[in-house]
Amino acid sequence: MAERPYTLLSCAVSLDGCLDDATDRRLVLSNEADLDRVDAVRASCDAILVGAGTVRADDPRLAVRGADRRARRLAEGRPPTPRKVTLTRHPGLDPRAAMFAGGDGDPLVYCATPAVEATRERLGDTATVVDAGASPQVGWVSDDLGERGVRRLMVEGGQHVLSQFLEAQVADELQLVVAPVLVGDARAPRLVADVRMPGGRHGAHLAEVRRIEDVVLLRYALSARFEQDDQGGTPR
Repeated sequence: MAERPYTLLSCAVSLDGCLDDATDRRLVLSNEADLDRVDAVRASCDAILVGAGTVRADDPRLAVRGADRRARRLAEGRPPTPRKVTLTRHPGLDPRAAMFAGGDGDPLVYCATPAVEATRERLGDTATVVDAGASPQVGWVSDDLGERGVRRLMVEGGQHVLSQFLEAQVADELQLVVAPVLVGDARAPRLVADVRMPGGRHGAHLAEVRRIEDVVLLRYALSARFEQDDQGGTPR
């Protein structure tokens, strides 16, 4: 059995720990310099995973944007953008969503068994739909991605997915950006939902603090597999 991917969680939060506000408009918490850093981290990975809620709400492309980074990946014999991955329990994904319509590789959709047939019919040849059992579990998904050759996985949210990876203890690193913003709304989604950590509190080791203009990057080691470098990503 292949080793599960080195998994890093990446997100930005407000000073009061919110991933977003409670409006229909997306709250952008990163600045341009940090977005470029995130692009470099994406380029270092083999796959990028978000939840279906993020696909519906934010319609992310999940692509490496820098032309030089895309060219470097191609020169290394890799696709220009990491494989795009999402999890869903319902057959409501739109085949016109950016992650499916971008033309970058073959997106993977891990789908709950009751919704597999309808999801395959809805998405057609825009993605590969994987039957992930009655309720997709991130531990199983991580193992399956390892079997598919994914060695480095970047998880970009949202709240439910980040919570699952933390609760299942299959994440090795957290890259948390804190923005100088107060959302001040109890309805806004926080970094994690209610989670039950095995054995009580989930330990994390602060490995790096870096100022990036008006935001701060905090890098936490979540497992013994944590790999330190000087770029805010993980070396290949």
